[in-house]
Amino acid sequence: MQVSLPGLLICAAILVVAYYSRGMLIIGLIASQAFGATAVMTLTFLGGSSPLIYTIFAVLLVTAVAARRRIWFDLGTVFGSIRPVWILTSLMVYAIIGSWLFPRLFAGQTAVFVQSKTRGTVVEDSLAPVTGNISQTGYFILGGLAAIALCTLLLHSNRIDQVRRGFFLWCGLHTGMGLIDFVGKNVGAGDLLAPIRTANYAIITDAIEAGFVRITGPFSEASSFASVSLACLAFCYSYWRKTKSPLAKWLSGILLFLSILSTSSTAYVGLTLVCIPVAFSMLASVLKGKVEREEMLIIALMVVGGTAILGISLYKAEALDPFVRLINSTIVNKADSASGHERTYWNVKSLQSFLDTSGLGVGFGSSRASSWPIAVLSQLGLFGSLMMAILLCILARGLGAAREWVDPETDAVVASVRSAALASIIAMSVSGGSADPGILFFIALAVVSATRARALRGMTALGRSAPPSGHGTVNVVYGGSAGLALQRQRFLAMCQGPVQFNTDSDTE
Repeated sequence: MQVSLPGLLICAAILVVAYYSRGMLIIGLIASQAFGATAVMTLTFLGGSSPLIYTIFAVLLVTAVAARRRIWFDLGTVFGSIRPVWILTSLMVYAIIGSWLFPRLFAGQTAVFVQSKTRGTVVEDSLAPVTGNISQTGYFILGGLAAIALCTLLLHSNRIDQVRRGFFLWCGLHTGMGLIDFVGKNVGAGDLLAPIRTANYAIITDAIEAGFVRITGPFSEASSFASVSLACLAFCYSYWRKTKSPLAKWLSGILLFLSILSTSSTAYVGLTLVCIPVAFSMLASVLKGKVEREEMLIIALMVVGGTAILGISLYKAEALDPFVRLINSTIVNKADSASGHERTYWNVKSLQSFLDTSGLGVGFGSSRASSWPIAVLSQLGLFGSLMMAILLCILARGLGAAREWVDPETDAVVASVRSAALASIIAMSVSGGSADPGILFFIALAVVSATRARALRGMTALGRSAPPSGHGTVNVVYGGSAGLALQRQRFLAMCQGPVQFNTDSDTE
């Protein structure tokens, strides 16, 4: 085992910042995602696996929650209030069993793609137990345990402000390091973030695409940086639209700039897919005749940008040639490139391995694909994929009807976290190689599930405490938006103490 000094120093710095931000465990775990190629150590006995620094914060979170005096009572409350936790636990158990059993049960019966121990590249080989079964499954189980621990904390008390600060710290760190990498490479200073890339990955930070320097930030390659940029952009944009936050607006603009200049196919395809619901939302606003100022600003910027591009092309057509070559290289001709053929072959063989194992899968960490849904199907099989799909649907649903029973700030944070996780899933569906959805997925699942459970619990408590009609000091007609608002007012008042309510529904 080899310890990474830069990784330990960054962990210490994050701990100090998170401590003074009054949320060491939650803020530290979220902010640590910004360092996507910084390892704390290298585990030589696991084939050189190098855990990233987020694993330290996930272990600290799980350990701190497990050390609570009422841990069994807290776990009972979590499992009794949040039904998705049962699905998550079942999936974790299935992943452990599958990672040990399936590579042995179907050994030699199908082909998989694994990391070569001698060549350092991905090679095709017959199915057999590999170190990835241990390391990849370990990361997945740690993410699941972190989600349960986070549910315990969020269900016990309202910590949504810690979640908000953690996500803004993460987005700020990612944006800042992206700008440092962009400026450093374009002024000739080189890779300024090289000292913090200590993970045992293939580091591709000096590549050039169609004459453009690829931005990698603190990550090992442009596609990883683009995936996280897309998630941060989704969080900041959603939060800006709901709260009109100036910080979120400026972060959104810079992240969009970095995503475009990352020269990654993941960024361009992901941005296209993420913009689809945004476009539908703006179209709905236009049809309703309720266009907000932010939407008018976006439309104006698009018109100005389109006009500028048209003007440049008319004045000097060859000025846009580098951008045309970039689009052709990363999108139009990507499927015909050697990399495109290779990744397509990985996906085809991964689907074949699903069929070769009768739909059971090759086991977690046994193989590599080039798309997250295909990786899930080939490694977890049909049963595991169904459980993962259920968790994804729960995340996509968000708070649902429970949104009416949370304050606007909580609704904005939960919706933004959900958007970030879904954007991350979209990016991994373009170029993800592992079945692990990542720590962001587990954090978002915990935030959505725990907040929904708290809202439903409060709504149920309010319903039980409501006196019969015409009895006592409260007599509210529950109907329409006014009745719903009065119910919500009663719920908030219950949390603050006895209050006399105005029973005249016309006053709302």
